Amino acid sequence: MSAAPEDDGPTRGTPGRVTAVLGRVWDGDLAWRFRQAPLAMLAALAALVLVIGAAAAPVLAPHDPTDPASLSLLDSFRPPVGVAEADWSYPLGTDAQGRDVLSSILYGMRISLGVAAAAVLLAGAVGTGIGLVAGYVGGLIDTLLMRVADVQLTFPAILTALLVDGVVAAALPRGAREAWQIPVLVFAIGISLWPNFARTVRGSTLVERNKDYVAAARAIGAPGWRIMLRHILPNVLGPVMVIGTLGLGIAVLTEATLSFLGVGLPPTQPSLGTLIRFGNDYLFSGQWWVTIFPGLALVLLVLSINLLGDFLRDAVNPRLR
Repeated sequence: MSAAPEDDGPTRGTPGRVTAVLGRVWDGDLAWRFRQAPLAMLAALAALVLVIGAAAAPVLAPHDPTDPASLSLLDSFRPPVGVAEADWSYPLGTDAQGRDVLSSILYGMRISLGVAAAAVLLAGAVGTGIGLVAGYVGGLIDTLLMRVADVQLTFPAILTALLVDGVVAAALPRGAREAWQIPVLVFAIGISLWPNFARTVRGSTLVERNKDYVAAARAIGAPGWRIMLRHILPNVLGPVMVIGTLGLGIAVLTEATLSFLGVGLPPTQPSLGTLIRFGNDYLFSGQWWVTIFPGLALVLLVLSINLLGDFLRDAVNPRLR
């Protein structure tokens, strides 16, 4: 009697399944459209380089701008490479405190991206949940939730974030404000962005709730929360991905604006907005690199994110296919 074949378990087949999934994704419609869009590929490459540079800032940065012991006023206002008396140890020059501008940009972009990503996740979770409930339940709840969103949309996101940041900061004890500054900033930006997610998801939910698969789920007695989470939500994630990508650029700009105004992150945790604010005082005194290079990094980051968002918006829109 021959022995039964040994069961190698799922481990041996896992690489093959992963390869098959990646192959299907690469051969999919979205990947094909991406390969046919040179501008989107260039934007993705720029965004990838910036994100990797920000994530690996402690490894890639030539200096640690957050370590006061490593700073020297004797190194202040060193010009960037290409200008007379430049020092190759500081490729983009130094600021008034002797901090390396390149290292400050990498660390600052890390903080800006972290705050913006957390704010978009918060806004996406709140807005998607409200949009699902409003679109699926309808009636008075839908009217009330959408009127709240309409009222908030009449105010610019920066004003809403300023108001929330000021109110929450004033409610905190004085000694706890700096420790809670990043969570407060994430909350302020996230709350200012949720209506965009809510209105988009609500519109998609109104379409999906009248389809046959939702009627079938109701017929077998599935509760409303399960229908929303397991059936409707996966079919409305395409627009959410687009809104999230575009919202990431808005969140980065909002955080930079708040920090430039002095109500965002504290000086001990400089972001791109804080670096621009510090360098703005020296813009017309000859030390232009202190603010120009952080400003260019902010422009390139937001531009690449917005170009990717525009590509996704066109790629997932069936009317443009």
